[in-house]
Amino acid sequence: MQNTCRQITGLVLLVMSLVSAGLASADAGDAPHVELDTAGSDVTECVILVHGLARTSSSMQALATSLFAYGFGVVNVDYPSRKYTIETLADMAIPPGIDACRAMGAETLHAVTHSLGGILIRQYLAEHSIDGLGRVVMLAPPNQGSEVVDALRDMPGYSRLNGPAGQQLGTGDDSVPLALGPVVTDVAIVAGTRSINLFLSNYLPNPDDGKVSVASTRVEGMCAMLELDVSHPFIMQDEKAMSEVLAYLSEGRFVSTSAEYPECLFRF
Repeated sequence: MQNTCRQITGLVLLVMSLVSAGLASADAGDAPHVELDTAGSDVTECVILVHGLARTSSSMQALATSLFAYGFGVVNVDYPSRKYTIETLADMAIPPGIDACRAMGAETLHAVTHSLGGILIRQYLAEHSIDGLGRVVMLAPPNQGSEVVDALRDMPGYSRLNGPAGQQLGTGDDSVPLALGPVVTDVAIVAGTRSINLFLSNYLPNPDDGKVSVASTRVEGMCAMLELDVSHPFIMQDEKAMSEVLAYLSEGRFVSTSAEYPECLFRF
């Protein structure tokens, strides 16, 4: 009886934590689709947006609007993040974005990702190349996995809420992010340092954004790193974060003077 009560309590806490973190939103349908914004017939640079786990393309719409206003062609990809493995999702989500950018006539393709989206593009690039790939900005990516997954993956309801991909984002032997190795493209990381989810933060090293620690967002080979006072579920809608994304895509540097520029593996 006590064990049953603990399981029910744990499940309630899990659902509450996911809802407060903005993760218990509707997922996309079985087939990925793209929402297009074009800056005209002379688009030369296009940005592919890839949302995070248990989110939809609507979570990236503010960023899409900002990028479009700046003059980029924009492809906002929607994909069923809770229904398949990372390997399958990468092949489902990334190619439609590439094809849509090509259809605009874009010569240079950039990408901006949130959370799981960053792992999808790393997974895709581990097996494919993208001609004309420019810069990739990852917002709150679990590049070293997340201890939250380690702690909660066996809790009743976790796999139902987060799907196969959610089970692959831990820090153990079956971690997909840890198996992907260094990045060799122009990758910049924006990490959040504010948590609005104290329950999940209990499982994470400080500083963290309520889902991923700052340390976990880092990846070998990255070209830039920036920490912002923003939480995981809202980083892609934060005005400061959006302005930093625009700056990096345009100039290859962040606006903030606190940004780091480690020696990256990408050869300019």
